[in-house]
Amino acid sequence: MTLTRRELLVALSVAGAGLATGCRGDGSTDPTPTTVPTTDPSSVPPTTPAPRGPDDPTRLRIDGVVADGLTVPWGLAFLDAGQALVTERDTARVVKVGGGNATTIGEVPDVDTDSGEGGLLGIVLVPGGDAVIVYLTSPDDNRIVRMSYDGRRLGRPQVLLDGIPRAFNHNGGRLVIGPDRMLYASTGDAGERDRAQDVDSPSGKVLRMTLDGRAAEDNPFGNRVWSYGHRNVEGLAFDAQGRLWAAEFGDQTTDELNLVERGGNYGWPQTEGPTDERGLVGPKAWWSTDDASPAGVGVAYGTAYVAALRGQCVWAVPLSGADAGRPRRLLGDAGLGRVRNAVPAPDGSLWVTTSNTDGRGEPGADDDRILRVVVG
Repeated sequence: MTLTRRELLVALSVAGAGLATGCRGDGSTDPTPTTVPTTDPSSVPPTTPAPRGPDDPTRLRIDGVVADGLTVPWGLAFLDAGQALVTERDTARVVKVGGGNATTIGEVPDVDTDSGEGGLLGIVLVPGGDAVIVYLTSPDDNRIVRMSYDGRRLGRPQVLLDGIPRAFNHNGGRLVIGPDRMLYASTGDAGERDRAQDVDSPSGKVLRMTLDGRAAEDNPFGNRVWSYGHRNVEGLAFDAQGRLWAAEFGDQTTDELNLVERGGNYGWPQTEGPTDERGLVGPKAWWSTDDASPAGVGVAYGTAYVAALRGQCVWAVPLSGADAGRPRRLLGDAGLGRVRNAVPAPDGSLWVTTSNTDGRGEPGADDDRILRVVVG
């Protein structure tokens, strides 16, 4: 059953009402969870999941193929229940998919498509639907740009933020618009570990800014930095109560699912995985790096769905307020290969994207694909 947008917004599934507590980040700010009220329906992003939760949110069933023959689909932004805009990392194309069709609506200029894990990465649709914001790797840096969108084609890019260090690995790249109408962006350490601890550097951070790229006035350090001490975050998602969750690549031992706190220090490069060290914020859930390599994350039905590249599955993590339960491995026997993203659709399904054409997988004849997955 397809619900109206108003019905979806009125009956949001929630993950609990608790708030996280954290240690002091740098001695000058008290980290608090990124929690924004969602009382204004117009502030809720269009990817809000359907309200009536399934009996078992850890049961997933592939219902069909939305699109195939794609080249490293990376970011996904829903237009409505059946259509979305998708970025292709290694071609710099933005593709509209849905209804069995895939149409290129534009190729973003000045993208370095031969930059390892960089390229054309995250995408969000600006409220109102007349523009998109994307995260890309240029020949000189990583940057965030805005382009008009008239439903058929993209306009010329307008730079909102540049100068984010780039490298072959650890470019971050995920974008999400919060219920506060602020833009959140994840960055990697770009191979320079110590930058993650420097709150004056954009590397190894979650950034928070207005939709025209200015630092939000209530940010903790007087710039765009919202949290720091990250190695490489490629997944960001808000739950129904305004908490921000981040999926983060570990180094040698531990991948993480973190609850992002204002001014929080997530420990890289001093630590990875659980920690009791004073002043650091530990993860809510974690995995061996052999089992995950977490990329995109989506939250619906009180559950974080974490896409796993090396793990070749979707991990379902039950959420209870600010706490996370034991992860459960799903779709691991479906033969998907590397999984890049798991995004809640407005009709209550998940759209799951593969990443077998990224140079590290074994692509099949139809790869890469976007699959519609029924929950419950």
